[in-house]
Amino acid sequence: MKRKTLVTLSIATTLTIGSFQSTGIVASAHTSISELKEKQDQVEGQKAEINQEIDQKTTEINDNISRQEKIKEEIAALDTKIRDTEENIKEKTAEIEKTNEEIEKLKEEIKVLENKIAERNELLKERARSMQEKGGSASYMDVLLGAESFGDFINRITAVNAIVSADKKIIDEQKADQEELEKKQAEVEAKLAELEDDKANLVSLKQDLDSQKGQKNELFKELEAEQDKLKKEKTDLVAEVNELSKLEAQIGGQIEAEQARLAELARQKEIERQKKIEAQRKAEAERLAAQQAANGSNSGSTASTPEPTAAVSEGRWTRPASGYITTEYGYDILNGQSRFHYGMDIAAGGNVPIVAAADGYVIKSHKSTSYGNVVYMTHSINGQTFTTVYAHMSGSIVSSGQFVEKGQRIGTMGNTGYSFGQHLHFELHEGPWNASKSNSVNPRKYINM
Repeated sequence: MKRKTLVTLSIATTLTIGSFQSTGIVASAHTSISELKEKQDQVEGQKAEINQEIDQKTTEINDNISRQEKIKEEIAALDTKIRDTEENIKEKTAEIEKTNEEIEKLKEEIKVLENKIAERNELLKERARSMQEKGGSASYMDVLLGAESFGDFINRITAVNAIVSADKKIIDEQKADQEELEKKQAEVEAKLAELEDDKANLVSLKQDLDSQKGQKNELFKELEAEQDKLKKEKTDLVAEVNELSKLEAQIGGQIEAEQARLAELARQKEIERQKKIEAQRKAEAERLAAQQAANGSNSGSTASTPEPTAAVSEGRWTRPASGYITTEYGYDILNGQSRFHYGMDIAAGGNVPIVAAADGYVIKSHKSTSYGNVVYMTHSINGQTFTTVYAHMSGSIVSSGQFVEKGQRIGTMGNTGYSFGQHLHFELHEGPWNASKSNSVNPRKYINM
């Protein structure tokens, strides 16, 4: 939808500009400029909206980069854990191999023990059979009773004890070897089982770490793909803003061209108006000269053009200058644009005096960029404060704080400041003057203009 709006606006603007260039005129200058400015505002609105999208894309790109960096750190940490786990697996594998070697060695020892146990078993079986054949302990008694002397008896007792002790030793050794064999077997089996469990856990841990790393790598690839997509979208948005900027500049150039054309029309109109005023002034001067000649007021001398003066009216107020009202108070058209005119313009040719519209004091007398040579006066009439403004004068003859009577000259009509031809711009305010001119009123409310 946005691309469609951009294209439609571009075509509409091109058509408007084409009609300007082909015809050189527009049906309504004010309306045409207004339409162009409306299009310009639309373009600016679109640019602002797209720039917000660009900012959003930039934020998303930065966030994506941060996430990629975090994933890289996590993958690096997983690599470290995987390497450590692999080292642990190698160590456990080496321990298992060593334990298996110990088991092989123990097997040899077990064989020796088993052989010794087997030999003892045979010996014990032989002793048992011998004792069974000879009556067990009775045979020992026969040996003792068969002694030929006391000394021989003692020797026989000693011999019997040795035989019994030897039998007991064999039995004890047999029992100890059997217990040692069982203990060694249990220890080795337990150690091997523990190592196998440790290795299995490490292998499982490595598999889990490998799985995590694989997931992180997949996520990183997804982020890279998203990053490429975001960059492309941002590039497209920047290109669109550039196109809108070109269109905006194109519309701005057309607005300037149309404003210049309208300004030239207004200037030509003002020139024609001034010519008309000058012609009227000249006709009035000729009429006055003819009237004076007819009345014989200047008999025998060369007639001269009198300095026009405004008749001082009765009452509190009087007209500030003689001449023609060229612009009334209120809305009018200037340079093809509608505006509100906060005063009245009085135009006349020659050396035209400007007088105070009422008794009062000069607030300020200076030269400004817009008003040119201007005088501000304050008046107090029937308890009401008024302010009058006299602008575009060629010069003033009063100063701040000076009291001036109604009808007293304060300056001369001119063409200074933002002005198109000699005239007086006169304002009347109920209250003090302010930049917004909110207190301005139509001078005709109080003065017979």
